[in-house]
Amino acid sequence: MLDVRRLRLLRELSLRGTIAAVAEALAFTPSAVSQQLSVLEREAGVPLLERTGRRVTLTPAGRNLVRHAEAVLERLEQAAAELVDARHGLAGPLRIGTFPTATRAIVPAALTVLARRHPGLEPMVSEIDPAGVADALRAGELDVALIHEYDFVPLPAEPGLAAEPLCSEQMYLASPGTPSGGEETNIARWKDAPWITATPGTLCHAMTVRACEAAGFTPRVRHQVDEFATVLALVAAGQGVAMVPHLGLADLPPAVTLTRLPIRRRTKIAYRGGAGGHPAVAAIAEALRAAVPDGLGEGR
Repeated sequence: MLDVRRLRLLRELSLRGTIAAVAEALAFTPSAVSQQLSVLEREAGVPLLERTGRRVTLTPAGRNLVRHAEAVLERLEQAAAELVDARHGLAGPLRIGTFPTATRAIVPAALTVLARRHPGLEPMVSEIDPAGVADALRAGELDVALIHEYDFVPLPAEPGLAAEPLCSEQMYLASPGTPSGGEETNIARWKDAPWITATPGTLCHAMTVRACEAAGFTPRVRHQVDEFATVLALVAAGQGVAMVPHLGLADLPPAVTLTRLPIRRRTKIAYRGGAGGHPAVAAIAEALRAAVPDGLGEGR
């Protein structure tokens, strides 16, 4: 009989690429991961890994077993959901990942709704860039998370995960000057301006760069800042222009002009495949939908 815990290790190796990365993500030692995978090979009766020096790759049999592991893990999530549903009431920790603007604009109201409807649940919120959510969910560090994507940066399909739309918001070009509430503009108008972007490796940074490239230029980046309130303060100080989503405009300085862009950011609720029917996941999803601020569109 194949051990589910070892199947999870094999799945993580297929996604992360190295035994060291799997060990770090799941709080094991590399030697422990290697030993467990060796045991899984003996259980399977065929080679699952090819070792070349320090590198390890999956054999065709290993890749095929990973596909079955995905289905097994999803069914286990569904089984866990049904067991919880059979009990009376929801209780215990609920680990929620979110990004900063949603933490401020959506999550507090959602937690108020959740506490009223399910006082036994203990929500635990952690801020995390959407780019890191998939690994955290698969590793069991989070139960549910808010993620976002942009028109120019769609999220890739992630093995073992599922997501449902929450809301959609307008993107703006923030520039120094008196507010005008102008109509949509061509980004190329700002090709010679200094730009303020998020830090490299984030979806927000990739969105700005790709949107500018689609307009025919590469942005000349002066500052790299993740917090939108600080970004807007720098814009007001004449330090450059930036792209900011609607939820990032709470602390808008008076000396900033906003111009609508033909770009939207969409927020989704992500969880492990098969966990959508878990009562706790369904409860926070319902609370999040109830907490979406007025003026935001559907997340599709």
